[in-house]
Amino acid sequence: MTDGHIHLENGPLTIEYLEQFVHAAIKNKIKKIQILDHTHRFIEFRAIYENVINAAKIQKEWFLKKSKDSINDYLKLIKLAKSKKYPIEIKFGLEVCYTSKKEEEIRKILRNYEFDFLVGAVHSVYGLLYDMENFSKELLWNVYDIDEIYKEYYREIIKLMESNLFTQVAHPDTIKLFDIYPSYDLTETYNKIADLALEKDLYLENNFGCYYRYHHKDPGLSKEFKQILLEKGVKIMLASDAHIPEHVGKNFELWK
Repeated sequence: MTDGHIHLENGPLTIEYLEQFVHAAIKNKIKKIQILDHTHRFIEFRAIYENVINAAKIQKEWFLKKSKDSINDYLKLIKLAKSKKYPIEIKFGLEVCYTSKKEEEIRKILRNYEFDFLVGAVHSVYGLLYDMENFSKELLWNVYDIDEIYKEYYREIIKLMESNLFTQVAHPDTIKLFDIYPSYDLTETYNKIADLALEKDLYLENNFGCYYRYHHKDPGLSKEFKQILLEKGVKIMLASDAHIPEHVGKNFELWK
């Protein structure tokens, strides 16, 4: 079993911290883990967050607290980890915060590095972060039309998939995390995403983070979305979205 989405974000970029996740995976009978971090952690990616920084003061403050390390420190950790032997397989990558307006800048920066995998994620709509409990409702959800938020989110997901930059799509329907839904049927959107995933040979995540962190009723993908993906034979990656070692493989037993 693979856990395809594990963050080092809450700790140092050291082999000792990494090995806490390795030990947790072994304990939970996970045979392979994919280690990553958000690009907002690394100063080399600051340029792709210009829209987020400029959209609201509180977002700028949030970003500057997050953007603290050089990717070179991550690369050194990867090199060290790959020189060691572990009883499980470990792959290393990034979770790239994608926006179509910054696609070419993302592409240019990524050319400088080589990773085992790259996960693309959409975390903002109109430059506004949609998943922050302390300010997203005030900035986005209470201001813009819900249908338009959803349409823009999924437009960006589709552009992400069409970009040919990524091997995996992070939490594709996590826009639902606050239990706010559009008035229109999403079946057509789900089918389009499923077909595109097959065309581009992309993994789509069943990400449990929304379930255990935001207490959403779905343990990952919605039933409708999941059914469409399974019926079409789309590759699905189970993803704990662990930010601490104790969450590696969390809720995987709910995948049926």
